[in-house]
Amino acid sequence: MTSHHLPDKPREECGVFGVYSPVPQDLAWLTYLGLFALQHRGQEAAGICVSNGEKLHVHKDLGLVTQVFDERQMAQFSLSDARVGIGHVRYSTTGSNLAFNAQPLTTRTNKGILGLAHNGNFVNALEVRAEMLHEGALFQTTNDSEVMLNLIARESTKDLVEATAHAMQRLKGGYACVLMSRTQLLGFRDPNGVRPLVIGQREDGAYVLASEPCALYAVGARLLRDVAPGELVSIDDTGLHSLMVEQHVPTPCSFEWIYFARSDSRLDGVDVHESRIRMGEQLAREKAVEADVVVPVPDSGIGAAIGYARESGIPFDYGLYKNPYAGRTFIAPTQEARELKVKMKLSPTSAIRGKRVILVDDSIVRGTTSRQIVNLLRDAGATEVHFRVSSPPITHPCFYGIDTAARKELVASTHSIQEICDLIGADSLAFISEQGLRDAIGGPGLCSACFTGDYPAGVPLLNDVDKLALEV
Repeated sequence: MTSHHLPDKPREECGVFGVYSPVPQDLAWLTYLGLFALQHRGQEAAGICVSNGEKLHVHKDLGLVTQVFDERQMAQFSLSDARVGIGHVRYSTTGSNLAFNAQPLTTRTNKGILGLAHNGNFVNALEVRAEMLHEGALFQTTNDSEVMLNLIARESTKDLVEATAHAMQRLKGGYACVLMSRTQLLGFRDPNGVRPLVIGQREDGAYVLASEPCALYAVGARLLRDVAPGELVSIDDTGLHSLMVEQHVPTPCSFEWIYFARSDSRLDGVDVHESRIRMGEQLAREKAVEADVVVPVPDSGIGAAIGYARESGIPFDYGLYKNPYAGRTFIAPTQEARELKVKMKLSPTSAIRGKRVILVDDSIVRGTTSRQIVNLLRDAGATEVHFRVSSPPITHPCFYGIDTAARKELVASTHSIQEICDLIGADSLAFISEQGLRDAIGGPGLCSACFTGDYPAGVPLLNDVDKLALEV
């Protein structure tokens, strides 16, 4: 991917969903609903795997959930008497965006057919993969999820829970996974808890695992709790069981609260919408400026803009209209086309005409979109544009499942704040402080590696991923 095709936001990671039902039912439909609620976490591929204890059906492809699973496809693929199912929505952080990299991944093992759906990255997957290739292992995909499946499958003397626990100890990084056999559902989270995973239960007794609580609510389940960092949960006809495999100081990803998670989610005890409002309030305390109106960049800047307006006493208004149908439809090939794409997605309202505007967004990655939005507001009559950002400057890449581009592509790693301000054409620019962000989120410790370069769950030993793709 060349630099001008890279996104101006951290790209979503992935979303995982799993369900185990004590009574036979159509779990493909439940999984579809859960994935639809998690669509914001990945829009490039989707997949579902279900089993009734004997048959195992899997379907996956490139596209949105509604594109991969139409009515005809669901009718052919569903099992009316399923007991276990998993699903995945994908953004390709490791492994190119090809159909064979869509998940869940399935493989035949001495433990029967296994299916895995994975969010995050294993930072030592390339090393482990190289060792396994040297020993004669076969790989059919280019993503690191298959490394986990291979590790589990090779533990022929252990049962599924023991084999999975051993694989968790072997692989490092930030991850949350759901794993199924024909009769069992497992869910597990990295020892730092970088990636989220929650447990819910429906009134019919079915247990549900998902990346966010919004997927639980979509299938009529209530939130029981988060899967703890380093915990492995297993669910079968005897109920839910927990094994603590390995736990470090919890450092969940700060961007879950800044940007990724849906605003109606609650992760590790912290409400996402309320935390975004607190970020805006903190930003107003730290970086006040005189203005007439506070305007969010929709949708991810809305919570912080509400907080900024509340704390500053400056009125909040929607100065930008977001076209709800302008999704990720294409990669614009030219600069002119990219600028038109921004205008297709966002257009200014009369709320900013003749006003001094505080524009609130959650992050600046490359700065190109920010510059276009500032220009939109100026062209529409804003007299001043003061840019406020509810995350600290992103100066380092993420190795835990978020595509923040190479470090040289991150504008804050090569420019001062004043230089970025000049680049995007704002009258002033300010970011929340790292401590201010921590205070706003509260609750757990946080991974702030993309702001500080301090990676709590390790870094790849083999950094040059281009040279070490090890594709087979």
